[in-house]
This record gives sequence, C-alpha cells and structure tokens, in this order.
Amino acid sequence: MRFLHTSDWHIGRLFQNQSLLDDQQYVLAQIKRYLVEYQVDALIIAGDVFDRSVPPAEAVQILDDFINEIQQLNVITIMISGNHDSAKRLRFGAKQMQHAGVHILADLADIEQPVIVENAGQKVAFYGVPYHDPSEVRLTFTDDDNAQTIRSYDQAHSYCAQQILAHKNLHHSDMAAVLISHCFLDGASESDSERPLSIGGADRVSWQPLEPFDYVALGHLHGPQYKGKPHIRYSGSLLKYSFSECKQQKAVTLVELESGKDIVLTSLPLIAKRDVKVLEGTLQQLIEQGQNHIKEHGKASDDYYLAKLTDTEIMLDPMGQLRSVYPNVLQLERVNFAQSEQQHQPIAFDNQKSEADVFAEFYQQVMGMDLSQSQRDLLHSCIDQAKQHKEGE
Repeated sequence: MRFLHTSDWHIGRLFQNQSLLDDQQYVLAQIKRYLVEYQVDALIIAGDVFDRSVPPAEAVQILDDFINEIQQLNVITIMISGNHDSAKRLRFGAKQMQHAGVHILADLADIEQPVIVENAGQKVAFYGVPYHDPSEVRLTFTDDDNAQTIRSYDQAHSYCAQQILAHKNLHHSDMAAVLISHCFLDGASESDSERPLSIGGADRVSWQPLEPFDYVALGHLHGPQYKGKPHIRYSGSLLKYSFSECKQQKAVTLVELESGKDIVLTSLPLIAKRDVKVLEGTLQQLIEQGQNHIKEHGKASDDYYLAKLTDTEIMLDPMGQLRSVYPNVLQLERVNFAQSEQQHQPIAFDNQKSEADVFAEFYQQVMGMDLSQSQRDLLHSCIDQAKQHKEGE
C-alpha cells in the first residue's frame, strides 16, 4: 500500500499581497507526477486545503480541476479540514463524492468511520480528525460524560485518538491504521506563516496518544518534521509561505505500508516556480549582485525576496532601486538604520553636514554620479545668494 502524505496547501493564499495561484498550480503538477511515477493508491491532504474559510472562486476551481485529474488515475483522495478551512463548506457534497473516490473527513461526529483502501488484498483504515477545539468536542459527544470534562486542546485531541483506537481494535483489528489530524504537537517547530490556534501555547497537544497508529499524517506546521516517533510526521506546506521558511526544503512524504514489514518513508522534494530568499548587504552590493545575475542568465531573477539593507545612511527609494534588478522584492528591512540614527543624535550642530554636502549626497543617490566642479560652483553661488537674501529681510 502506497499513499502520499501532503498538507497545508493553502490554495488562494497571498504572499505579501502577491497571488500564489500560479505557484501553487506548479507544485500540484509535481504531485500529480509523483502519483503516477510511484503508483500511489491514495492521496492525503491533512488540512488547510484552502487559505480562507471562504476561498476565492479561482482557488476552488484549481482544486476542482486537480481532483478531476487524479480521479482519472484511480487515486483515492482523503482530506480533512484545517483551521483555515470552513469544515461545513469543505464537506459540502461529501457523501456524494465518496462514491467517486473523494473522501472529505470534516465532521467530528464521523471520526470513528474510516476510509478503507484496499490494494492486492491488503486493507488500510484511514481515520480523519478535522481541526477542532475543546468546545467542539464537548458539543459533538454530548452523550459521553468523559467528553464533557474536556477543557484543553490536549484533552480534546487525546480523546479523539482514544475513541478511534477503541473502534479500530473492535472492528478493524486486522488492518493497519492511519490517523490524519490537523494539530500542533507540543515541541514541534513552527514558522511565521502558521495562524495560531490559541493564545499562550494552550493549543499544544501530546504525541504519545498517537503512537499506537501505524502512521500519523499531520497538518498545520509548515516545516517537514516528525515528533516523538518517525511515523508521527508533518509533511509540511506545499510552498514557502513566509521568509522564515526560506531555508526549508518543501516536500511530500511517500508512505509504503506492507503487512509484516517495517514502514518505509520517502521524502519527495517539491521545487517551487519561484523560490523565497533573503538578501543581506548594502544597497549597492545587492544591486551589483542583481546586475551580475542578469548578465549571467539574460534576465532578472523572479524569486520572492526579503532585502535586509545594512546601509546606515538615509537613502532615496531603495525599494524602487532594488526592483530594477529584483522585480519581486516584497519586503525591505533596514537592519542598521535605527542603531545609526541613535548614534547620530548626540552630534553637535557644528559637526553636521553643510547644505552643500547634503545636496551633493542627494544628487549622487538620485543620479548615480557626483556633482561636477561647475555644478558645485553653481550650488555654492545659489546657497550664498539665499543666505544673503535671508539676511536682507
């Protein structure tokens, strides 16, 4: 049995107000190729299918087109809702779509009902736990006194895992069991692009209740990683959705389960159409780097950039200058500017630059060249005339 673990597609997401629909389609095409190349039986999407509870029409169309394409490959799709999704909207038509091999597990009341996938006589039970908070668990399982005592995210998630394991041991003890969940495991590494589930770390849940499952396909955290045991794993997001993720290698996880044998996990890389990078240096250094790239490749890099400028002086339109060689500079930081300003505050007035020096620096930044001697003579003449006029008033 082979299945592909993915999560956090966030279709329709904006990155610094830049639409990523084209970038997302690019990596989805790679996922389709992996499904074919490795003869995958099922595709798992562990939540945050969309980036918003009411996704834009273009995002819905992209998902619809992709699902239609992989249905033709006879690959079963199993998805759960994440904290970015609207569970009720996502599961619209779910009962009808399951007959076509598309299973949307977005209802807490159905967590004990697995999707059974069979291949060559081997059956695997896939259980889905959509994103939830403690109050949702209490409202869903009103007949269970144990559920009514739940107050924390950890208690809620552990309760769901225990309910599933009890059902599995009673009805499907002969099958391997895969849990799909959207949660934040305590101690796992987060990025800047995940939306907090709660305030103050109350959203963290324990990995220990998940250990009995044969594999745990997690979503929510965007960096590929495992916690506790290698089979309790985050596949990570499809793309880098923040500059804090610039050093991450995005991937999906190919899982091979075979009766009587150890689980085999393979990380399959996802190559973005446009990478997310951080540049650091002076404005002139970064511009020269961009110009060298253009000379070498015949065009400017269209990757997404955060530029960290180390210059200490005031500059005119540094973003505009950078975008002349890096069209997709999306964010700019002045790492030394605040410190430089603080250092210059105590300087006495008679040590400050003259009017001529200030104008000369301004001219150099705008024109990219120094004033000629004749221009300097004219500048000094104008300044002297202005001072004489002021003194005569």
